Amino acid sequence: MIVTTKKLFEHAYGKYAIGAYNINNAEQIVGLFKGNLDSKAPFIIQISKGARNYTSTIMLEGLIRSADEMFPEAIFAVHLDHGDEETCYDCINSGFYSSVMIDASALSFEENVATTKRVVDAAHAKGLVVEAELGKLGGVEEHVSVSEADAKLTDPDSVKEFVEKTNVDSLAVAIGTSHGAFKFSGSQSLHFDVLAEIQKRVPGFPLVMHGSSSVPQDEVERINAAGGSLKGAKGVDADQFKRAAELGVTKINIDTDGRLVWTRVHREYFRDHPEVFDFRPIGKLFMDEYAKFIAGKNEKLGSAGQLESVRAFLAK
Repeated sequence: MIVTTKKLFEHAYGKYAIGAYNINNAEQIVGLFKGNLDSKAPFIIQISKGARNYTSTIMLEGLIRSADEMFPEAIFAVHLDHGDEETCYDCINSGFYSSVMIDASALSFEENVATTKRVVDAAHAKGLVVEAELGKLGGVEEHVSVSEADAKLTDPDSVKEFVEKTNVDSLAVAIGTSHGAFKFSGSQSLHFDVLAEIQKRVPGFPLVMHGSSSVPQDEVERINAAGGSLKGAKGVDADQFKRAAELGVTKINIDTDGRLVWTRVHREYFRDHPEVFDFRPIGKLFMDEYAKFIAGKNEKLGSAGQLESVRAFLAK
């Protein structure tokens, strides 16, 4: 069942965060649904601009509709990740998405407000909800690229003004995370002091953490042992998710970790079975491994076991 992120956030606020997982193909989608049902968690499917161009939006939407029929117990939102203004309007008018993100964070504050407000007005007119971004996350993810020098934490003093002027439904904040597999060095971690100040300015308002893959070191080690070369990859400590949720974070974006699972499964399989050329056995293995990964991540987010409570909440 496809719902809006707004409803999911109302249930989650202050208690847990909802996993927002990027998908690109059938194997990811099946594993994602299985993992969330195994852990009894609501979830958010994220479709990036890159995923929309990888095959086609028609195919992706068809796969998600099919999964919705295959797994009727699932409760999820369909969200555009890091959309520009044109892509947001395309998704709003498609009749399929329940949520879009307008990423105008590279613009000035005034331009970000104006762009976000236009998208919000268009989305709200059709019953959709909107996520925006304030501040700049570092790192690289598909078409999003921000150097470490240009990365900028969200200014808590600007958050309330931004939310009031745009009427946006949720806000991605920069508190030290970054895109990609190489997020941190040494003991660097999240700026919970900044997050706490933001929550004070907009109490009860849903916040979002982008660039929150954990980059599990066992996955990195297994990839490297199977011929990979990921040196220095390090991500967000998943044990910090629940603390972030207590401070108003209701959505946590996870993309890189799923790619690491895909890479590990394929590298190890072809290393151990060099005679194999049929992609179906490895596809089935990946779906199972990805489902296990999703279920484990939901435990860290606190969303595991929330499915029936969400269903009852939506029925009110």
